[in-house]
Amino acid sequence: MRVYVPLTLSGLAEAYKTGEVGAGPLVAYAVTPALREWYLSDDIEELEYAALSRAALASLRLLAADPGAPRRRVVVAIDVPDGQAAADPGRGPDPAALGEVRIAGAVPLAKAASVHVDSGEAEPDVGAAAEALQAADGGDDDAQFVVDGAEDHELLWYATQEIPNLVGSQD
Repeated sequence: MRVYVPLTLSGLAEAYKTGEVGAGPLVAYAVTPALREWYLSDDIEELEYAALSRAALASLRLLAADPGAPRRRVVVAIDVPDGQAAADPGRGPDPAALGEVRIAGAVPLAKAASVHVDSGEAEPDVGAAAEALQAADGGDDDAQFVVDGAEDHELLWYATQEIPNLVGSQD
C-alpha cells in the first residue's frame, strides 16, 4: 500500500539522519474507502493524487506549528505492507479525516518511493498559508483564499537519491 507521509524539510532531514520516518504512531494519507467514496473516481492515479493533496495540507499544518521550519511542504511517498496502515473506522465520515491512516511504528526511509516538495518559488505563498491556516479553520473566507493559494503550487517530484540535496541546508 502506498502512503503519503506529511513532513517539513526539518522532519525530512531528521528522517534522513535516523533512517526512519516518524516514531509512531505515524499519521499518513492513502487511498481509503472513504477517500474513494468522497472523490468518486476509479482512476487510481487520481485517487493517489487526492491522498497526496491531503498529505500536503497536513504538511502545511506542521509548518503552521513550526514557525522556524522552511516554508515548503514536504510529502514522502512510502510503500508499506497491506495492513500496516489502518484507517480509523470511527472517523470515516469525518471530512477532515479523508484518506487518513495510522501506522503503528516508525517506517524505514529506505521504503520511500519518492519525495514531493514545494519549489522555492512557492515559499511566500506557503508561508502566508501557514499563517492564515488557523483563521481559515475558523471560517474566515479571506484566510481560506490564502490557504488555497498554496494549493495552486504543485509539489515537485524527487527521487529518494535526491534527499541529501534537499536536506543539505538543514544540517
